Amino acid sequence: MKKPDQNYVLRQLPFVVGGLVGVLLLINRLLTSQLTESQSRSDALGVIASAVLILTGLLWQQVQSRSPDAVILIGEEGLELAPDLPDEVKTELAWASHLLLTNTVTRSLVVVYQDKVLLRRGILGKNPEVKPGAILKRVLEKQKPVYLVDLKVYPGRIEFDYLPENTQGVICQPLGMQGAIVLGANAPRSYTKQDENWIEGIAEKLADTLSRYKTEIAPAEI
Repeated sequence: MKKPDQNYVLRQLPFVVGGLVGVLLLINRLLTSQLTESQSRSDALGVIASAVLILTGLLWQQVQSRSPDAVILIGEEGLELAPDLPDEVKTELAWASHLLLTNTVTRSLVVVYQDKVLLRRGILGKNPEVKPGAILKRVLEKQKPVYLVDLKVYPGRIEFDYLPENTQGVICQPLGMQGAIVLGANAPRSYTKQDENWIEGIAEKLADTLSRYKTEIAPAEI
């Protein structure tokens, strides 16, 4: 379900007012039996005003940016932490995920480290397991995040089956060489550069914590 465009009425307002003014001027002219000079001047000013309003509406259509269409992600909201984690790691994961969900457009996120899912939070996907595909492997290899601005247009989207099936945008942020945060948004092209910087900063803090406890985080059995 798409989020309604809250600016639609505002963008259409100049068209409606301009058109209404033009219609009223036409009716007034048709009902006037004898045209005076003052009425002719008034009609001319009215036509100009109507044209300006319609032109303003056309300009607003091009200048005003529309918000990306958002959807309601399919899935249940929840929080899942790997039970065998040290308390400090659990606290750090809970803190980091809360900040990402409340300060960015993220609606679903997964933290994977040493081939093990440490955290799932937000709207949960049906698949609780993460099998790194080509995109996530490249992120770990290059140590650079990847932002898929509109997930549905990428053939590689099938590897993100652990996110809600109608996820619109995805960021894969590395946590050092051992893991990554995968974040899902409910609207395409919705992450800003500020969001990306915020995610990178939190990831660096989380990666430092996880690296100090890596001996206690046993890799999942394959």
